[in-house]
Amino acid sequence: MDLKNIHIGSLIKLRIEERNIDMLRVCKFLKCTEDELNYMLSEKSLDSEIILKLSTLLEYDFFRLYSQYLILYAPQAISNDSEKKTSLPQYRKNIYTKEMVDFILEQIGNGSKTQMQIVQEYRIPRSTLYKWVSKYTQSKKKD
Repeated sequence: MDLKNIHIGSLIKLRIEERNIDMLRVCKFLKCTEDELNYMLSEKSLDSEIILKLSTLLEYDFFRLYSQYLILYAPQAISNDSEKKTSLPQYRKNIYTKEMVDFILEQIGNGSKTQMQIVQEYRIPRSTLYKWVSKYTQSKKKD
């Protein structure tokens, strides 16, 4: 999956097909017509309320796709004590999905980044990265 070009409508359509859910059921759930639903599924981006409703219906966290994008491509925050504190919840970037692990291991495998660069740029604990590398090399040997 290309996380740099998330087309949420097509991913939702794919999930509807995978779950074999009737389009009329989705229309009823969203309180929309079939034409409106087809339009939504053709869109690259959707309103977050619609994505939330479809995540519930389709039992898939579509927001996680955007979280993965942020983990992989968003610039790191520079720690600054003089920064104003926010009242919003703060989350660590620790959602290690299969796609993210594959992306990281591919960078190490093709020599574009060293393990230390990965640890520093993505703030992944060294022990976690070493476990991934170990597990990846073991699974490659089995194949």
